Amino acid sequence: MDERLNSSIEVGGLVRRAEAEGGFAAILHKGDSERGAILIIVRRRGDYVACLERTLGFDGRYAWGRTGPDKGSAPEILAEFLERRVKFDSDSWLIELDIAQPERFIAETTSAA
Repeated sequence: MDERLNSSIEVGGLVRRAEAEGGFAAILHKGDSERGAILIIVRRRGDYVACLERTLGFDGRYAWGRTGPDKGSAPEILAEFLERRVKFDSDSWLIELDIAQPERFIAETTSAA
């Protein structure tokens, strides 16, 4: 039995989590509902903080890690990165979260369970 969480369920949980904490969430690109890669653009008050990606490891488990441009990068650099990613893998999900405590969110999301 495959115990991996579908991408659409994971995305829905991320959106609800951000909104429950008083933040904003938007799905910028809808990917494959079962196995699409997920990228999260994390912002605070509109300012880019980080990009996280869910990847499948060799052990069959998903893990979150940082990817993409550094914090404070120019908006066009982030836009080009995201455009390339969607062009490379059109099944990817792009989710934007604008949250009050992005550092805490990133730490909680990327820590090993």
